[in-house]
Amino acid sequence: MLTLSFPRIHRLMHVAALGTLLVVGIGASTDAKAAAPAACAALQVKYPDWKGKTLVNAINPHTPGYESIDPKDPSKYIGFDIDLGEMIGECLGFKLTYKAVAFAALLTTLQSGQADIVISDIYATEERAKAADFITYSKVFDGVLVAKGNPKKITGIDTSLCGATAAENTGYVEVPLIQALGPECKKLGKPEPAIQLYDNNANCIQAILAGRADTYINDVNTVDNAVKAYPDKLEKAIAVTIPYQVGIGVPKDKPKFRDAVHAAMVEIHKSGDQLALLKKWNLDPNNLIEPGLLIVK
Repeated sequence: MLTLSFPRIHRLMHVAALGTLLVVGIGASTDAKAAAPAACAALQVKYPDWKGKTLVNAINPHTPGYESIDPKDPSKYIGFDIDLGEMIGECLGFKLTYKAVAFAALLTTLQSGQADIVISDIYATEERAKAADFITYSKVFDGVLVAKGNPKKITGIDTSLCGATAAENTGYVEVPLIQALGPECKKLGKPEPAIQLYDNNANCIQAILAGRADTYINDVNTVDNAVKAYPDKLEKAIAVTIPYQVGIGVPKDKPKFRDAVHAAMVEIHKSGDQLALLKKWNLDPNNLIEPGLLIVK
């Protein structure tokens, strides 16, 4: 855990991202079942380059519901993103193996060529799109996790965070949003929010349970699951929308692969299979959007 003053955060986030590359490994493939839409046969003719190949999906497997280690078989990964990746692979004719890395190392792993694709509940932002092209596929709703009773009366990503301590994952988009509150807090004569950086959701949640942090702001489904796990100790103060979409990251120098994955996502969306996966993993169907692209030249 790191407690950082704001000017140091970005530099240390970069160091953390590089450091995590030293501890990554190849995860086992999943046995998630997926059925490709009928239109995928035509896509395999149009995009034959990946048929029969095995590609590497870089994931941060610490977000239950999206991607996590199977508690029944630690050699496998399960979740919405795992099933979605398997479905895209089946549509285009390739298989996936997995490389588990820290969240902050997802895009650096892709850029270094150690992975072919990133399907790991990563928010597609303009800044991240400088490192990878994104195929977007889901809205973003964040939940504000607090201790039971909300003792600091936190009401969102606003000045109620002045003087509070937020636990966040290294590299998450919520970090700069909280940082941006600093000047506003100063105008009000209040302390800036403090941020503690961790490597995964479980450690952020434990920081609140242990009283080290006042809040953890992340995907609303992750927050809801934390409240279900600790109903006597945690609660969701509020849900907020943030101006991003979840995306699949692919290398910027492989536009044909990007177009193939986008085309596969369009068919999976049209067939209703994407909606079925949301329901299977108890995720909000309102998250559903038509697949799009975020490309920054």
